[in-house]
Amino acid sequence: METSSTRGFGRPGRVAICLHQWGRSNFIRVDTLTGIRVFRQIVESGSFVEAAERLEMSTAAVSKHVAQVEERLGVRLLNRNSRGVSLTEPGRQYFERTKTILEDLEEIEVELGALSRAPRGSLRITCQSFTAGQRFADLLAEYRLRYPEVMVYASFEDRDVDLVEEGYDIALRTTYNMESLPPGLIARSVRPTRRVLAAAQSYLDRHGVPESPADLNRHQFVSEANVDAVHFEDPEEPIDIARQIVLRFRSSICVANAVAAGIGLAALPSFCFTDPAFKGRLVPLLPQYPLRGGTLYLAYVSRKHVPLKIRTFIDFFVEKVASPTPDPFPQTVPTP
Repeated sequence: METSSTRGFGRPGRVAICLHQWGRSNFIRVDTLTGIRVFRQIVESGSFVEAAERLEMSTAAVSKHVAQVEERLGVRLLNRNSRGVSLTEPGRQYFERTKTILEDLEEIEVELGALSRAPRGSLRITCQSFTAGQRFADLLAEYRLRYPEVMVYASFEDRDVDLVEEGYDIALRTTYNMESLPPGLIARSVRPTRRVLAAAQSYLDRHGVPESPADLNRHQFVSEANVDAVHFEDPEEPIDIARQIVLRFRSSICVANAVAAGIGLAALPSFCFTDPAFKGRLVPLLPQYPLRGGTLYLAYVSRKHVPLKIRTFIDFFVEKVASPTPDPFPQTVPTP
């Protein structure tokens, strides 16, 4: 599900009036506009250091811009203390008025950029570590060939990420229910995902091959974070098998590597069996007992107008990934 809105070129009449109010003539100086943007980023991020990181400036440069704005206006805009920053009353008024100016300018820039059909800029993506494989690298390479003016920054981490606070544009997340995604985001489902119980042949040579879910009680498992059970989607009644955990990781890709090394069993995404890094190193177990699956989502911050760099990546990713590849382990239910 997605939301968007379109409104010509925003409100150019009001933009012109605002610019006239803040400048000495019919335009606003570049350093004044930079100062406004720096001030806004400090307020929204809550600190000079965080604002400097997001703006790719030094903290000293950020402080200098704010000092110049305060000197030009003749009022203090921010209270600074050891706990952070807070707005003064003049600062609150200045923030509300300049926020309107910047939103109008950004709206015009986004719509003019869409007309040029040339997405550009930095695109920050956060992904789960399981995606850090050859297939995803190939997708990014193809996207870059199609849109060479977009610089992609991909971060692989298995934790809850606040897109707004941490400055990400898109999150790739697999979850069992959409409600577990952070509220306030636009979430687009891409495709169902499937997990398969896996082990290395060296482990099976030492411990034997389980033939039913009940056999898993005597086997060792590698776990991701605090997951302690295996969930089977039985058509009659779901089966949850408690696991004997011998090793835990916070990174899901480390779980796959540990399984391939023969340490224990784990439920891995089915694409691991065809990934060049694991192909031939993993043995599927109990494929006739399907595990609980999830859905891959693309999540991004709700905005009036989605920047072209985000829109093109979403469309490209869905185009390439939405159609599932043939599953090497078709789900079948054993006959009672």
